[in-house]
Formats: sequence, structure tokens, C-alpha cells
Amino acid sequence: MSLIDRIGQQVLFSFDPETAHGLTIAALRCGLPVATRPPRDERLKVSLCGLDFPNPLGMAAGYDKNAEVPDALLSLGFGFAEVGTVTPLPQTGNPKPRIFRLTRDDAVINRLGFNNEGHDAAERRLAARRQRGGIIGVNIGANKDSADRIDDYEKGIARFAPLASYLTVNISSPNTPGLRTMQAREQLAELLSRVMAAREAAAARPPVFLKIAPDLIEAELEDIAAEVTENAVDGVIVSNTTIARPALKSTSHAGETGGLSGKPLFERSTAVLARMRKLLGADRAIIGVGGVDSAETALEKIRAGADLVQLYTGMIYAGPSLPGRIVAGMSSLADREGLKSIRELRDSKLADWLAKPI
Repeated sequence: MSLIDRIGQQVLFSFDPETAHGLTIAALRCGLPVATRPPRDERLKVSLCGLDFPNPLGMAAGYDKNAEVPDALLSLGFGFAEVGTVTPLPQTGNPKPRIFRLTRDDAVINRLGFNNEGHDAAERRLAARRQRGGIIGVNIGANKDSADRIDDYEKGIARFAPLASYLTVNISSPNTPGLRTMQAREQLAELLSRVMAAREAAAARPPVFLKIAPDLIEAELEDIAAEVTENAVDGVIVSNTTIARPALKSTSHAGETGGLSGKPLFERSTAVLARMRKLLGADRAIIGVGGVDSAETALEKIRAGADLVQLYTGMIYAGPSLPGRIVAGMSSLADREGLKSIRELRDSKLADWLAKPI
């Protein structure tokens, strides 16, 4: 971590986590912080689902919930950014406090509950920046009190298909009651059938990804893979936060309810990723998320079967220069190993990660 990043972290950590998050969004809106964007490296380009990613590192959903700063995120060195989760109607989410730092673990627990300003606000901002280019995904969700949650996803597809480089169907947040039950096969079959039909009827047809939880057993992963294949979903994002509590060093907030993200999630999420790669085969797109905080952890996701990787919590602890450092680290590895493309690494440790228990 640079000196500037360290000072910035000390300032931000003097505030409660949600206030600190708001301050970082405000800073990015104002053009701060200024980070050195790594030079483009043709070896890091990834062509996937008809999209050309300048590098495989993205900002995960959850940071820019309301599509306020996607272009500022790209300026930090990310190859793509995913905004949301966005629900049809605005909602305040769960009562505060609802974000907790586990500093000794480089982790966070959140129970935000899809707090966002709704479709209208996100659509307005995305329409205003649509000529700027860059790959921007939109993560869509359902309102907590919706009478028909699948209809909420259909609305999200219709609304954002003309504006999004890709769309993510998020049914894996642990902070909306009952949402994760949509991963069960019967409900998932109906959801994906209707979502993909909505995509076909939309004004544009961007790729659609399904974001899943890490807290799934083998049989559940098999069911999800079967439905993804049956409904021709373009890819899977592995994974959201976990409700499990692996051995943690932090004690003050470790018992809080919500989803755990950050370094402790790396092992489980990567093992689940490898299983999805085996189940889905070589051609289906997979984005790996969970515990990415360095070039090595990002590359390990690729070795385990990911085409692309995302981070969020890692930047809380390593600062805004992290994406640039990770991308530069990928280039350095390509130099050392004589790679023509970062894609040469994919699946190179698939067997190792398949051997790990989940």
C-alpha cells in the first residue's frame, strides 16, 4: 500500500463504514483519488460473450449501487465495472448499523439489504454516460416486498438491456429474506426461463450472468449448472458473500449477521468456482469473486477456472491504487512466464481446486 493510500485509509477508518463508503463515492465523483492507470497490455485482453475486456479485473457490484461513478472506477485501472444491485423501486435497506469492518481479517460483514435509489435513477445516469464507452455491467435485483420477484428481474432486463454491456441476475444476497431460495432448481428454472425470454424481447440483447452464493452443496451446484445450460445463460458469477463464519481473528463484530466478504472468503469461493467450471464445461463464462486483494489471488481465480475476476472488499483495505497494482502484476507475470495471453493460465490449477472441500 502506498503512503497516500495508507493515509487515506486512516482517515476513512475514523468514520463508520457506511459514512466512509459515501465519502469514497463523493471523492470519485469529484475526480479524486487520482490513481496511475497501468498501460494497456494486449496480453491481458479477454474476449468473452461478444465483449472485449481490456483486462480481466473488474469492480464487483455493491460498491457503486446507484451507477454514480462507473467511469471513475474504470479510470483506476479496472477493465470493467458492475453497478448495482438495482431494484425497480427505491428502498432504504435494513436498519443501521449494517456494515462492520473485521480489520484483523481484511474482511467486512454487511447486511445492507439492496439499499438503492431504484431503476429510474440508475437508468438516468447510465443513459447520460452511454457514449463514453467502457464495459459497464448492471446487477439487477428484486424489491424486498415485491409480490412477484421474477417480474422485478424481468423489469430490470427490459430497462437496462439497452444501456448495459452485460446484466447480472443477483439471487444470492443473504440480506433479502427468501432471496437465496430462488437458487433452488424449480424456482431457478422459472426465473431463468423468464429472464432469458425478457432478454430476447428487449431492445438490445447483452449477455446475462447469474450470481450465486458460495454456501451451496455439490447437488445444488449441479442443479444450477444444469439450469444455466438448459436456459442458455451466458455465464455465472462465483460468488456473493457468505453466511458461514470461518475461523476469524476479529472478535468485536464476528458475530454480526449478514454476508462476510474479503480475505476469508477466498478459499471457499475459489473451490466453488472450480466446481462450476467443471460442471459448465470450457465454453461458459465464469467471473470469480471473493477474497481478491492482490495480483496473485486474482491470477489464482483464473487458474481455478475464471475468465474474469472482480473485487470490492480488497480495495477497502489496500486503497484505490490496488486495481492498477493488480493489473501491473498480471503484466509482470506474463513477462516472467512468456505468456502470449493471460487466458493461457485458465484452468491450470483446476484439479488442485477441485480437490479442496467445500
